[in-house]
Amino acid sequence: MNTTPTTTKKALKGIVVSDKMDKTVVVKVTRFVKHAKYHKYLKISKKFKAHDETNSAHIGDEVLISPTRPLSKDKHFEVVRG
Repeated sequence: MNTTPTTTKKALKGIVVSDKMDKTVVVKVTRFVKHAKYHKYLKISKKFKAHDETNSAHIGDEVLISPTRPLSKDKHFEVVRG
């Protein structure tokens, strides 16, 4: 019997760049990507809004965020550890 495939949720590690909103932080996630033609590694950054229920994360903190159901138009992550 074939079971339905499970999706693995990937946790991302980043640094908090803004904590001005209530129960929301903006996390900047940086990753290295190898260029296809020139084989040079590039630093790619992207910002994610994450739900922080206790308002415990502050600017400069390194946090781990995990995907969750959509909480608002832009917020699809939650702070797991930080």
